[in-house]
Amino acid sequence: MKRFLSVAGILAFVGTAQAQIPAFAATSRVPPAKGEQIAVLAGGCFWGVDAVFKHVKGVSSVVSGYSGGGAATASYGVVSTGVTGHAESVQITYDPSQISYSELLRIFFSVAHDPTQLNRQGPDVGSQYRSAIFYRNEAEQATAQAYIDQLNKAHVFSRPIVTQVAPFERFYAAEEYHQNYLARHPDQPYIVFNDLPKVRQLQQQFPALYKQ
Repeated sequence: MKRFLSVAGILAFVGTAQAQIPAFAATSRVPPAKGEQIAVLAGGCFWGVDAVFKHVKGVSSVVSGYSGGGAATASYGVVSTGVTGHAESVQITYDPSQISYSELLRIFFSVAHDPTQLNRQGPDVGSQYRSAIFYRNEAEQATAQAYIDQLNKAHVFSRPIVTQVAPFERFYAAEEYHQNYLARHPDQPYIVFNDLPKVRQLQQQFPALYKQ
């Protein structure tokens, strides 16, 4: 379940905001494709990750949900136990002619979450909050792993990246009340202290990719 810390405790997490990271240095192994493509990423509570990518140019839709486990356990109450194999994830539909897969990963690592936190994200603890990239083909796998290797070798973060690079199997949409959560609950304390800063960082660090 989401943990609601004291104001002081939450501000401590916000104080560790991510810095913008370098662009992918190699040529992306994901070739530009015609038509919309899908990326599935997990970076802690899906409310904030969903909100970040909804403001990215070239992204047409973002759905919050679960990936990594089976259909029988793909519900919030069960996933919250941390024993289902699922991670809170987002399914991103994007136009590769407007934004590349590696650019999505750059935003994912820069502002959407902290990729050095193992089985947690900020105030939320458990494997369901792990950092993960669910690749859909060998090209996505190669690009994701090469980018992680690049950032680790450059010591961009003070700690190693622990993001799991795992094969995509299924994505299960979360309950309706989780969808577009930040836009519907902008004044909730968890959103104010944990997720709104991510959207502001996106606007500040990637102004050319930000959309209202």
